Amino acid sequence: MDLQSVLKPIEDARGLPNDCYISQDHFKIERDKVFFPNWAGVGFISDVAEPGDVCPVEFLGMPLLLVCNKASELRVFQNTCRHRGMILVDEPCHLRGPIRCPYHSWSYDYDGNLVRTPSVGGIGVDDHKNICPDELGLFEVRAHVWQGVVFVNISGDAPAFEIAHEHLVKRWAEFDQPYHLGGEASQFDMLLKTNWKLAVENYCESYHLPWIHPELNEISPIDAHYPIEHASYAGQGSENYRQLTNEKGKQFKDFENLSDIWNSQSEYISYFPNVLFGVHRDHAFAMLLMPQGPEKTLERVALFYATEDIDSPQNQDMLKENARIWQGVFAEDIGVVEGMQKGRHGIQFDGGKFSPVMDGPTHKFHHWVARQLTA
Repeated sequence: MDLQSVLKPIEDARGLPNDCYISQDHFKIERDKVFFPNWAGVGFISDVAEPGDVCPVEFLGMPLLLVCNKASELRVFQNTCRHRGMILVDEPCHLRGPIRCPYHSWSYDYDGNLVRTPSVGGIGVDDHKNICPDELGLFEVRAHVWQGVVFVNISGDAPAFEIAHEHLVKRWAEFDQPYHLGGEASQFDMLLKTNWKLAVENYCESYHLPWIHPELNEISPIDAHYPIEHASYAGQGSENYRQLTNEKGKQFKDFENLSDIWNSQSEYISYFPNVLFGVHRDHAFAMLLMPQGPEKTLERVALFYATEDIDSPQNQDMLKENARIWQGVFAEDIGVVEGMQKGRHGIQFDGGKFSPVMDGPTHKFHHWVARQLTA
């Protein structure tokens, strides 16, 4: 597989080869070289909002468990009992007692400590000299929360999130404030027949706006958009954001202490490898790209707001309308990313040729992936 052409300047570069999108063998390589060594998004903090909330996640075949401990802190563990490797939790739920293995009832607290081993030393004997609870806690996975998203570093050796993504954290420092999910209407999933990278590539650029999103283009035209290009993220911004207003003139409350530039500006960034973010003065969203295979991707979307009581009855109509708008925009992209996936089975397709003017953000992503694969 020739990745050297991807590393060239955009004027000379080709896109990633077909195998990067359709090969099961390559999909496994990406798991080990692209996802596991970096900080990847696996869930939303709203998935485990209260102490005792647990949420299992299968991430590229690895069973994870998101947990909110008694101090309201997020912990992430391998969702695997230390006794015989049984999956501990198979559905999101709220626990009133410990995390209990359904096989032999070995139990763990919300910080991963082994707290009970019933009959491990014989019937009615709950301890044994060869079973040391201090050595048999759940395997913890490095985790970090940013912009409402739970990130993990599976390999355990990436730089701290704040260091690895210092530039992006500073860019959106004004939005480093509490995020509140807008209730059930503000979370939805979409299962797409496409490789995860094509979803990133499509989101990066505004080139397709007039043809795929004609209604959105009337409100926020392509000539009001600007590219965003960085070594670890890329995307686009708009200088023509308009707040949603209902028939009574009501709008969502803005995030606090924002600069005046956000009065009419919004930004949409693809965080590498697998999270798509959008920020506006009055709401933000995140989309997790959860690869299910080389040609299938689950998209999990959550919309966040500035006020703690956003899910109150008087806001429901506006919450549903905002969710409807964004779900419609994202749905318009489905045919595009699924069509490009089908095109990757064309034997003579060579990765494509970038527009030197319009495809800069997409080329940044290809370049980043190629660097991960050739490291």
